Amino acid sequence: VQLQASGGGTVQAGGSLRLSCAASGRTVSVYVMGWFRQASGKEREFVGVINWSGGTTYYADPVKGRFTISRDNAKNTVYLQMNSLKPEDTAVYYCAAGRYSVRSSDYNYWGQGTLVTVSS
Repeated sequence: VQLQASGGGTVQAGGSLRLSCAASGRTVSVYVMGWFRQASGKEREFVGVINWSGGTTYYADPVKGRFTISRDNAKNTVYLQMNSLKPEDTAVYYCAAGRYSVRSSDYNYWGQGTLVTVSS
């Protein structure tokens, strides 16, 4: 499966962005989908995950209550809605397909990443 993340950009602190992750090659509905991010000079970190049906999600503490993952299996797309953005959310965001996990090693397929910059 090929993943294409999009929707990144520059936003002021307190603003919102919605990232999309479009899948091709195989239906995304068979996969658990995760979002990760990597800030400059830091390791890639887990953001959140959604199960195949969209009924179960889990988020990292720094984004809990501000970010929401959803999916539209008919469109083969997963979304990351980011609200109340903070400068520390600045990073390249990646979508990935794999197992229901917070570990990047449990994901087999990765998108190319989309840059989110939050200005103060």
